Amino acid sequence: MSKAATKQTVTLRPGRIEDVEIIHAALLKLGEHIDAHQEIESTPEDLRRYGFGANPAFSTLIAEVDGEFAGLCLHFPIFSTWMGRPGVYVQDLYVEDRFRGRRIGEKLLRRVARECRAAGGVYLRLSVDTDNETAKAFYERLGIGWSSYEQVQKIVGEAFFAFADLPEE
Repeated sequence: MSKAATKQTVTLRPGRIEDVEIIHAALLKLGEHIDAHQEIESTPEDLRRYGFGANPAFSTLIAEVDGEFAGLCLHFPIFSTWMGRPGVYVQDLYVEDRFRGRRIGEKLLRRVARECRAAGGVYLRLSVDTDNETAKAFYERLGIGWSSYEQVQKIVGEAFFAFADLPEE
């Protein structure tokens, strides 16, 4: 068989509500990959409610190889007050193991960046699990560098609710 005959077609398309189960399964696999699966509390219903309702909190871009799910990029708009311009935050990038090495992750990121740029955006941000050296090297190869002047801070769960519920003084 010739190389051209075995070449598979990669297509990118927006995620749809009927993709919710596949999206959630991919997020669970991503959690397993970075050994953080126990931290995933989301459900398919959460994704359906917050990603595909009247005011979606995020968007997904799905990669398929010959019609089979190959990966996804879950992202949402952000804004830099210092730059005075919008950007995009990539929350999750996932490629199925059997499709790795085919530049699918790069294709997903480039499409999200193009869509952001077309909407006036000038930057892309993401966070990488501290121990995920493979992902760090991948992003560096694409020119997505580590920010030496920022550190992610967060407050979640009961601590968040207690903080939010404190009366203003």
